[in-house]
Amino acid sequence: MIRRALAPTVLALALLGCAAPTPPLRSSPGQPLEKHLSHLTRLTTDGDNGEAYWSWDGARLIWQSSRQDQACDKIWVMNADGSDKHRVSPGHGAHTCSFFFPGDRRIVFASTSHLPGDCPPRPEPARGGKYRYVWSLFPYDLFVANADGSDLRRITDNPKYDAEPVVSPDGRRIVFGSQRDGDFDLYVMNADGSDVRRLTNRVGYDGGPWWSPDGKRIVWRAWYPETEEEKALWADCMAKDYIAAVPLDLWLMDADGSNQRLVLKNGATNWAPSWHPDGRRIVFSSNVDDWKPELKTYGHNFELYLIGDDGTGLERLTYNTVFDSFPMFSPDGKKLVFGSNRDAVNPRQTDIFVADWVE
Repeated sequence: MIRRALAPTVLALALLGCAAPTPPLRSSPGQPLEKHLSHLTRLTTDGDNGEAYWSWDGARLIWQSSRQDQACDKIWVMNADGSDKHRVSPGHGAHTCSFFFPGDRRIVFASTSHLPGDCPPRPEPARGGKYRYVWSLFPYDLFVANADGSDLRRITDNPKYDAEPVVSPDGRRIVFGSQRDGDFDLYVMNADGSDVRRLTNRVGYDGGPWWSPDGKRIVWRAWYPETEEEKALWADCMAKDYIAAVPLDLWLMDADGSNQRLVLKNGATNWAPSWHPDGRRIVFSSNVDDWKPELKTYGHNFELYLIGDDGTGLERLTYNTVFDSFPMFSPDGKKLVFGSNRDAVNPRQTDIFVADWVE
């Protein structure tokens, strides 16, 4: 969930980009904007949408959406051209962070459908006033099902947050974020929920994990409180089940949790990382170019960026006045799907867009 926020779930960070419809993009001589994206196509036009991720054959997308008067997100599948939209999660409960297994016959997602009530209540953090945008850590568990939603099976049993699952390229393992040990850390388990192992151990937030194309490394986002004020904020977050929109850095580690190293630290909120199919570059969302000097902080305009796995070659991909995030390349690297508030029909509406990738 910051994957939808942290965050999946209520799209809290998407709300950071709420604004009027985006003005037309303009190009400067010799430096066209969004030069890597062509034939941009909007795939959704109603509801609030986020975290659209490709099937392994590139033919479908699975995503979360609150639509049809639903008060919280459900999981949906559509064809890559936006046709044949249909719900695959239960009709009650909050749902987030969905992903296909290799072979595209099974899916995994986080859900509160095992709990009573339609949508879980949102926590009201006492310290949230300073951080206007916060997202709730609902008591999700992880479920697997057939791609049509049948044969639903719960594979985690945790009274706190389990979400953000991503399936390894060999289909054998799932990496995910969890509060199960009192902090917010990354874990890996077998695809059936067995053999859960903790990968991160520092106090603070570790979330949004994503396997490299070869399954040997994991990229994620992190924030580790240092000052007494930050530590007090983090303690409040964990006690009251929410995350504030703090600065987030990008990290890499080997699949077993070893060799953890920093990729990007710039003081901004960098999140929603995933890989280019070449396994050497990472695409992500950041507000690094929305510095507000009068406020001495970063603003709410998130754009897409590309960076090498060694931290070099940072490049901005989108130029917009509102929120762009949740990027994922198609398996063949020919397309990029992402969520955006550009040209929103209704306030706070996030839609799914896909574009051809121009190398």
